[in-house]
Amino acid sequence: MDNHEELEYLYWLCHVPVLGAVKIKKLYDHMGSYKRIYNIEGKELAQSGFFNQAEASFFDEYKQRFHTYRKELEGMQNKGIRFVTPHDEEYPKRLLAIHGFPMWIFLKGKLPEDERPAAAVIGARNCTNYGKQMAAYLARELSGAGVQIISGLACGIDGAGHQGALEAGGDTYGVLGCGINICYPRENYGLYERMTGQGGILTEFMPGEAPRPCNFPMRNRIISGLSDVILVIEAREKSGSLITANLGLEQGKEIFALPGRVTDPLSAGCNRLISDGAGVLLSPDAVLEYFELRNGKILRVHEKSENGLAKKEKMVYSCLDLQPKNLEEIIALSGLSVNDCMSALLELELNGRIVQTSHQYYGKKL
Repeated sequence: MDNHEELEYLYWLCHVPVLGAVKIKKLYDHMGSYKRIYNIEGKELAQSGFFNQAEASFFDEYKQRFHTYRKELEGMQNKGIRFVTPHDEEYPKRLLAIHGFPMWIFLKGKLPEDERPAAAVIGARNCTNYGKQMAAYLARELSGAGVQIISGLACGIDGAGHQGALEAGGDTYGVLGCGINICYPRENYGLYERMTGQGGILTEFMPGEAPRPCNFPMRNRIISGLSDVILVIEAREKSGSLITANLGLEQGKEIFALPGRVTDPLSAGCNRLISDGAGVLLSPDAVLEYFELRNGKILRVHEKSENGLAKKEKMVYSCLDLQPKNLEEIIALSGLSVNDCMSALLELELNGRIVQTSHQYYGKKL
């Protein structure tokens, strides 16, 4: 952000408890500047429908802390922590494309490059040795081919993915569910330190904020948002990894899952994803083919590959499951126009991906 004063007012806003990314964006779109938001009284914003009375009181109370936060921002920058906003050129364009994108990012190191492909490597914390080895291997191979590796710096699969990318000399990025100055878990501190020079560490949570359970679903939307493909290595039937995969589907991302034994609880989530239409992750080649790898160099991230789907088809396909849905419901879920949705459904049906079970009812095809 060119205007440092505006940056200071946004930094103050991100501390107000009643304000999240979506509401701050609405306020900014309404007022046109963060300073104007600060200068308006809470009761006026309540009258405009932005706040209730309790929220308006919080808003006014926090104005007294503006100078404290301004000094905090200055001290943070002196420690090498950057405060990046959607107004900055380096803010990832992939994130701008998702609903409720972060209005700020605390950053150590650098951000993923928009022009280069990126893959999320995610999975269980309490993973098997096989899962850990596969995560490291896949990340190492993909990173060596030029793919940026994104994960959450957690134990297990996340850490193995970061480690594999670092071993290949590639860039890897960790999205935290806590403050930028906290390495969670502590045993990954070595990765945390290396990644600030070989990739980056980023978060939308305030410095010093503990890794609370409610933070991780919010964190997961950034992991999926920064990625072009999501690789699920090991996951139980109900897990944070599947939340990330579902967020990715909503964002139109390609999902790959590592298959496993049907009796293994840590493979249940992956096998479920595959049965619902995710790509089968047998080797790095499946991902590299998606990225159209030639002569050891990735040419571009493309919207459609031989085995993949165009963006609108992908959006429609992600709204479907084995239980058929009515056309109106599919249109509502996908957010596409009637014509675009019908066109995507026709293409999916011709490709054998879905079946029309009865008039205007569609389901995924096994």
